[in-house]
Amino acid sequence: MSKHAPDAKPPKFPTLDDKLCFALYSSSLAMLQSYKPLLAAIGLTYPQYLAMLVLWEEDGITVKRLAERLGLDSGSVTPLVKRLEEASFVTRSRAADDERNLSIELTREGRALRAKAESASGKFVDACELGQAEGGELRDKLKLLTTTLRSANR
Repeated sequence: MSKHAPDAKPPKFPTLDDKLCFALYSSSLAMLQSYKPLLAAIGLTYPQYLAMLVLWEEDGITVKRLAERLGLDSGSVTPLVKRLEEASFVTRSRAADDERNLSIELTREGRALRAKAESASGKFVDACELGQAEGGELRDKLKLLTTTLRSANR
């Protein structure tokens, strides 16, 4: 027997399109699909592009620091850095002050790649059709959401 009155409708369960998690997932997939050909043209995958963004900000950092900036563990970053080294965009060397730490430095090719990456990023921004203020507001809300979720999961 139903606990509801015969003519009462059961509570509505949210549909897929109602869920924030799906909207974020779907947007992320669309973003990756948009970036893929732009980055392939300059010889990078999306994860490599993110690593290079960090290195263009902080050349000469350790694998540990790169992993922290990307929100990943060092074990996930090491193969990524190896592929960047194979592509001649970075070099790895033991840190002078602590040989347990690997330091990552951009090569001349890696530094030169920045202009091409900025062009690819500009094409992606144009494809989003968001104004600078609207895009910045969305980014800030997503960063706050990320921080909130990471804090809740500790």
